[in-house]
Amino acid sequence: MCELLAMSANVPTDIVFSFTGLAQRGGVTGPHTDGWGITFYEGKGSRTFKDSKPSCESMVAQLIQSYPIKSEVVVSHIRQANRGAVALENTHPFTRELWGCYWTYAHNGQLSDYEQKFVTTRFYPVGDTDSEAAFCWILDCVVKQFGDEKPTDMKAVFNYIATLAEQIRALGVFNMIITDGEYLLSFCSNNLCYITRKAPFGKATLIDTDVVIDFQKETTPNDVVTVIATRPLTNNEQWQILTPGQWCLFKQGLLL
Repeated sequence: MCELLAMSANVPTDIVFSFTGLAQRGGVTGPHTDGWGITFYEGKGSRTFKDSKPSCESMVAQLIQSYPIKSEVVVSHIRQANRGAVALENTHPFTRELWGCYWTYAHNGQLSDYEQKFVTTRFYPVGDTDSEAAFCWILDCVVKQFGDEKPTDMKAVFNYIATLAEQIRALGVFNMIITDGEYLLSFCSNNLCYITRKAPFGKATLIDTDVVIDFQKETTPNDVVTVIATRPLTNNEQWQILTPGQWCLFKQGLLL
């Protein structure tokens, strides 16, 4: 299956260290060779990089590993295809506009018998994956529940999205990351974890490649950065392992 990576931080932060570890799983230490993508939020704007090639040999992935883009919210995905061809339009993360915001989503898992459930009237898939169909259905349901104007209570919106994710989990494996660029929700079906880094910062060592970073040299005492991943990316830190059906909502690096 695929692997997810996301970040929520209270200050613009680069994800070069974590992405370097994830990229190795796209063909070196893992079998996820059917494309990859990453979305960075900068204020209301976002920039997305995708490639249908394996991340371990993608020149675009090499750019991301060497170019420290500063962002407060990041969503990334490396793909092992099960539904839909290996093609750019089927590469995560997927993005749609809702309430004047870019919403970004990525999914790890496989769903069955979903076509009749994911009937939509406003948001439609571009590719032919179960993942994108689920994303469009979620946003369709959100609009039907909350209307065309952005609610003042966004936590209620994400709480509702978690109930939709639980419905989708009945169709198969559904590990999900979804964000509006401010809040970030992670939903666990079988494999998902996170770590929150804050002062006092220390060193971290990647599992998938020989890279060590001293966060104390890269941060300030006020920084709070949470990284979410399918599996732990470092071998000397305590990651929080989510249980099936558990979900977490983050804002500016903090667990809400």
